Amino acid sequence: MSYFHKRIPIASPVLDGNEMQYVRECLESTWISSHGKFIDAFERRFAELCGVEHAIACNNGTTALHLALVSLGVGAGDEIIVPDLTYIATANCVRYCNADPVFVDCEPRTFNIDPAAIEAKITPRTKGIIVVHLFGQPCDMDEIQKIADAHGLFIVEDAAEAHGAKYKGRPVGSFGKCATFSFFGNKIVTTGEGGAVVTDDDELASRLRLLRGQGMDPERRYWFPVIGYNYRMTNIAAAIGLAQLERVDRALAFRRRLSAWYDEALADVDVIRPYVEPWAEHSFWMYTIKMAPDAALSRDQVLAALDAHGIETRPVFYPMHVLPPYRQSGHDLRNAADCAETGLSLPTHERLTRADVARICDVLRRALTPERQLLHVRP
Repeated sequence: MSYFHKRIPIASPVLDGNEMQYVRECLESTWISSHGKFIDAFERRFAELCGVEHAIACNNGTTALHLALVSLGVGAGDEIIVPDLTYIATANCVRYCNADPVFVDCEPRTFNIDPAAIEAKITPRTKGIIVVHLFGQPCDMDEIQKIADAHGLFIVEDAAEAHGAKYKGRPVGSFGKCATFSFFGNKIVTTGEGGAVVTDDDELASRLRLLRGQGMDPERRYWFPVIGYNYRMTNIAAAIGLAQLERVDRALAFRRRLSAWYDEALADVDVIRPYVEPWAEHSFWMYTIKMAPDAALSRDQVLAALDAHGIETRPVFYPMHVLPPYRQSGHDLRNAADCAETGLSLPTHERLTRADVARICDVLRRALTPERQLLHVRP
């Protein structure tokens, strides 16, 4: 069988609903900037998905997280607990506030922040905890909330990768003081670029909206009582997002089915498949595996083997403590280092067929079988 007839991308958006119709309406009405009916409609629909009262749409997930921290009063001298294993935007947004991220190790099975490791990192300067529902796996929110309550800390959920995931039947994004999301092109719900902050706190929602729009008083045009930011979403982006939300149940159902296909096809392959906590509904933004300790190839060799056979994959994020802006000793961050070194995400999107999954897993199986390794064999 030839394995190079079609390249399989790691991610690919599906825009098969009302996206074109809604964007055309924006163009025909000329409401293409940061005002228009689709922004309000998108915010309402997304708040419903998250089970909260308010959604404040932004121009990307990073600005959403920065807006959340600013609105919560994070500033110079503050420390914010951050998982060591995350995308760099999580730590960067703390620094944007002139505060200091304090890194906590992850659980080796879920990749998420380890609640048992948080308490040792809390100091008198600690103001809050950012949890990241990495790859769509919810964090253990009950345990983290107990710690936050005991120390008077806020929680912000960085749910950029976890649209539709649930913790004990409750949507992620509905815990803590607020939560932030990304709608980048590879996300389960996309607006191309975009983000949102969600919250049940009316006062916080008002402040988020004020700061999102340059700080202009909503009751007094061109009067700016505070310094704000231009973090607004466009009506066109919201139009795409609304159409995406109309099909989100189908998108989530497909990813659950896709994860089952992968689980079945990898049952006899020497890799560590995603672990899902019994209380979790994993949204599988990415189906992420780890190399077994005795694997015949390293993670990077496996990436190269799959790439040589037309299959795009991606490594797990570098842990924050090894990156130049945040470099520090990692003696207590060993799980994050191991996950980063051995983890990789396989193609995860709605355009995949069961035959694609079989092909991906067969190449992976053969790459990890010593007598049939594919690393230096072009198909």
